[in-house]
Amino acid sequence: MSKPPIRVCVTGAAGLIGYSLVPMIAMGQMFGDDQPVAINLLDIEFAVKGLNGLVMELEDCVYPLLVDVVATTKPEEGFRDADYCVMCGAFPRKQGMERKDLLAKNAGIFREQGAAVAAHAKKSVKCLVVGNPANTNAMLLQQFGNLNVRNVAALTRLDMNRANNMIARKVGVPVANVKNVIIWGNHSSTQFPDATHATVTKQDGSEQPAPQAVNDDAFLKGAFVSDVQQRGAKVIETRGASSATSAARAIVDCVRDWHLGTQPGKHVSMAVWSTGNTYGIANDIFYSFPVTIANGEWKVVEGLQISDSARALMEKTQTELVDEKALALEVTGGTN
Repeated sequence: MSKPPIRVCVTGAAGLIGYSLVPMIAMGQMFGDDQPVAINLLDIEFAVKGLNGLVMELEDCVYPLLVDVVATTKPEEGFRDADYCVMCGAFPRKQGMERKDLLAKNAGIFREQGAAVAAHAKKSVKCLVVGNPANTNAMLLQQFGNLNVRNVAALTRLDMNRANNMIARKVGVPVANVKNVIIWGNHSSTQFPDATHATVTKQDGSEQPAPQAVNDDAFLKGAFVSDVQQRGAKVIETRGASSATSAARAIVDCVRDWHLGTQPGKHVSMAVWSTGNTYGIANDIFYSFPVTIANGEWKVVEGLQISDSARALMEKTQTELVDEKALALEVTGGTN
């Protein structure tokens, strides 16, 4: 306990993702088993009972690394002194709701939260947006809070984890033997899961390019892409609710790499600020790229060869993000 604690704010903390995520943070999975943590739990008035119940459970778990818990419905308290913010809270899309209506609802949430983060969190705070539409909500948070674009990202790690698992199952190896699968673009059904540049370590210890290990081009261009794109919808169809524990696991994976760095020879997928990328993707959106991370700073992997078919899929998800941004700015009166 010689290290100063890292303070994490979790919004929507009483929800299903928060209920899975907060214990993972408290037990050291996010920052390491020698790093004390303090957790700010932020949610709306409707969720106060659940919030207080979560606090009781944290107390009863007696996590050695957990040095402080704040439970609140006030953004100024929830974001105070935060080193990291995990933005799980967002207005869900309901039956009959148009995308414009959804963006308008979330604009109100992220306008308030962006201003509160800027005013009360640490100036170095890093924000990971989880609530959907995550990429565009990240843009709203950054704009309304005038936050450092390098310190805001949206979660596409769950999509990457799903893609890794599908490759591993296809080849018949542990998922840890698959690396460098890429998620390009939006956290939506237009995302492009790309195994072209991935590798697989076979059971004999040899490393092969994923396309060679899979040896099924039709799968990689067909079922693999569509199954990753539709996995979230399939989970909802199967369990009657959206992904929770797997989302929490992906959040932990993403923030851990953001904080501690990626392993040599390995890149991960994050939706980050697109300006200056070398892949011809439009500037000024949050787009998922392969990144490496060192000393808390991400860098987009450059120089990957992109086929014409891959380019078309990358541009399709880019178009959706550009359209979402325009619609979000229209409903909020924002500017580019």
